[in-house]
Amino acid sequence: MKSISSNAAKQSFGRLLDDAQWEPVLIQKHNRSAAVILSIAEYGRLRGLNIAEFEAFCDGVSEEAQSRGLTEEKLKELLTED
Repeated sequence: MKSISSNAAKQSFGRLLDDAQWEPVLIQKHNRSAAVILSIAEYGRLRGLNIAEFEAFCDGVSEEAQSRGLTEEKLKELLTED
């Protein structure tokens, strides 16, 4: 991953945006990682992975609950109890 200082990023923001289309760019401030600039396509890909991972997790929880005998009716009962 390409790395650039925050000062250099400010001075060449257009170039930074161009570079981010090809690979993520790490912005460093005071020699510490501060941010990563990435293309909208890469952001969309990562967001899609997070959504897919969450959906797979939910499906797994649902399957486990069903295998232990949890039904829609039992779930409604549990959620409406005081």
